[in-house]
Order: sequence, then C-alpha cells, then structure tokens
Amino acid sequence: MMIGLCAVCLLASVALNIFLVRNFYVGDEWKKQRLSSWAEEAAAEAEAVALISCSGHGRAYLDGVVVDGKPVCECNTCYGGPHCSLFSPDCAADADGGDPLFLEPFWMQNPAGSAVLISGWHRMSYAFPGSSFISQELENHIRRVHSIAKNAVTEGKYIVYGTGSTQLLSAAVFALSMNLSSPAKIVAQAPYYPTYRVQTDFFQTAWFGFQGDASELKNTSGDGAEVIEFVTSPNNPDAQLRNGVLQGPHVKAIYDHAYYWPHYTAIPAPADEDLMIFTISKLTGHAGSRFGWALVKDKQVYENMMNYIQIAELGTSKDTQLRALQLLRAIHGQKIFHFAYKTMSNRWEKLSEIVSRSNRFTIQEIPPRFCNFFEEVRGPSPAYAWLKCEREEDSNCRAVLRAAKIIGREGSLFESDDRYVRLSLLRSQDDFDLLLRRLNDLISEEKGAQTM
Repeated sequence: MMIGLCAVCLLASVALNIFLVRNFYVGDEWKKQRLSSWAEEAAAEAEAVALISCSGHGRAYLDGVVVDGKPVCECNTCYGGPHCSLFSPDCAADADGGDPLFLEPFWMQNPAGSAVLISGWHRMSYAFPGSSFISQELENHIRRVHSIAKNAVTEGKYIVYGTGSTQLLSAAVFALSMNLSSPAKIVAQAPYYPTYRVQTDFFQTAWFGFQGDASELKNTSGDGAEVIEFVTSPNNPDAQLRNGVLQGPHVKAIYDHAYYWPHYTAIPAPADEDLMIFTISKLTGHAGSRFGWALVKDKQVYENMMNYIQIAELGTSKDTQLRALQLLRAIHGQKIFHFAYKTMSNRWEKLSEIVSRSNRFTIQEIPPRFCNFFEEVRGPSPAYAWLKCEREEDSNCRAVLRAAKIIGREGSLFESDDRYVRLSLLRSQDDFDLLLRRLNDLISEEKGAQTM
C-alpha cells in the first residue's frame, strides 16, 4: 500500500515537473522552441551571407547582386575589389549624407537580439485586428525606450507612425493647417534642415506655403497671420538645442527631435511639446527601414495625421513595424546609448583637435551641459560639424573643401552663408577616418604655407 502510494506520488511529481517545464519553455520562453525546417533554412541563408568576408570595408546582403550563386560584397566609399580590400588613395572623403552607419558595429556585436525572421504569411492583411494600422506592442516599446532615454514625455500623448520622420513632417503640416481662417505660413529658424522647404514647396496647397526664416516674422507674429514653425532640437546642421522663435495664439509648432537622443546631445529634460517627431534612423541607425513616429497631444491633430497616413499609404508597412519592434526590444537597457555617445564624443574630440590647429577654419561651439540621462555634466557629441571658412577669399567653403578631397553640404542649402559647410560625423568608421586624414592634410598645408 505504502509502495503504491509512493509510486503515485512519484508519478504526480514527474507529471507536475513536466507541466512546469513545458509551461516555462513553451509558454514564457516560446522563442526557445526548435526552429521549423523553413526557419532553419532561412536563418542559415542569412547567416551564410553575413559571414562573407569583405575585409572589414564592406558588407554582403541577402538582397544584393548575386554572382556565381552568392551575393557579392558592397564596398564602403573609397574601397573596391571583390573583397573590398583595395583602397583608392585619390578618393574624396564623403561627409555629405546623414547615414548613421556609426551604429553598425553595435548591432554586429549584438546580433541575436536584433535579428528578424519573417514567415511568408506574416501580416498579409492591410490592417491589424480591429482595423488598426498600428502595432500596439511596438507602441508600448516606443514609450518604454523614451522612458529609458529620459528624452520625452509620452504620457497623455497619442502616437502616429510614418515612413520615416519625413512623411510625418508633411502629415503634421497638413494636420495643423486644416480649417484655418487663412493659409498658414510655414517657417523655420535659419540655418534649418532643407527638407522643410523642399517638401513644403512640393506639396504646397491653398492651405499653406513656405515663407523662409522664422526670425523674419518675429516682429509680425501678432498680426493675426496663421504660422506653423518647424523647430529642430538639436538643430540640423549646427547641433544647438532650440525653442520656438515665434509665440502667439496663431502660432503652432512642429518639434523635430530626430537627434534628441543621448547619442548626440545632453538631455536637459524630457521634451514635452504638443507635437514631437522622432525617427528610428537616428536612434538605432536603421535609416533604410524608413520608420518614424510622432507624439501628439491634441486628439484632433492626431486624427488628422492618421487620416493623412491612411490616405497616403494605408498605414505603415507591417514588415517595417516588425523590424522596428525587434530593434526596440533589443534596447533593454542603456547599452546602445553609452556606445553611441562614446563613439560620437570621440569623433567630435578628434575633429575638434585637428580644426583647433587652424586659423582658416572653425567649427561651432557646444558647451558642456547637465544630462538627465547620464545624470552628470557631459561634453558634446553632435551628429554634424558646422564648419566655417574664416578667410575673406574663401566665400565658397564647399569648393575649398572639395579641392582638398572633402565632400560636404553647402551652407546655402540651410538658408545660411556659403562660408559654412555641414560635415557629417555619422557615417562609417572608414568614412570618418578618411575625413580626418583629408582635414589634417589640408590644415598641414595651411601651416606649411605660413612658415614659408
């Protein structure tokens, strides 16, 4: 009898443990189940491409050009050859674009948490259940990441998704200009991001038109004219933290906070404006995924923006939302922010040291500030250097740099003087190293000429 009872207890114990183990691994840790054959094949293909050697100066991609049955290396600027091992010594340093490739090493060091494997039947419908175009889980992680970075207040805000921040900027202009008593004047304080002007002019309607520098309207903001001001903080191109120039009952603001992350600036306080726009490209570096979001306080403005996105695109790509979700899930602590700040501050220090040896060139001053994220005073780590040619004869600074094999973006594009050039510090390590080399050569020539 006793032996039989013990046997029953043993069987019950084993059954309970099997249940608990099954519940733990299949319930709470469902991701640890063995891959299906199709998933194993897809994962093996992706890993095989990732392991193709490109000498550290390029990458092979699943969607790249295929030669002899496998994708070929796509080389970084100034590198060539089948394995990207050949450097072109006369190549110009490309510091023009804003590709945030400096974050590529972070994801290569953290490959598992950021990887996405998509089934062929994933989200084939236009909408999520309930006719929604927005992943609720992604929204939850957006709010969580902002709370980690301490850079924005999300409580009491609606969230709108868009194809990068670019589409959201346009959606915001349409949303704010609807039903106004007169056409809205769209402005931004110079120097400003050129897309504000280009995109507003392209989509210009009877509701709005671009009027240029916000400072020129400062003394007329009380005349009853409807105004929408783009406020970029930190600013592109000069990295300065900004507030709106214009005030009044007829003034509305769109805060572009693409660079308001610990990567690029001190965070003095969480941003809490009525309409704020962010983009994943400057947070994780995935510019090609084309995903951004807006935090919107007013329900009517939110609904107007959602209506714009739905008419334009029937919502944001479900595949893109899944990729964004997986990337934000991988941000489960402060690791990416420390990596990004260390990289960008180091780049700024190296560039500043070289430029400080010159009497011909200067870059913007960015004072140390207390950072709410790091909880201490920290130095600058901007996305761009706003370089100025100081000599009177150097009125076209871009041409001066181009002659020295440096490609930058001219100041006039930002409604500034062409004595200024924006130099991107965001690109790959190869790009940045070559930029330093070309600048050092240019300034060494300047010093050599002074001693002759």
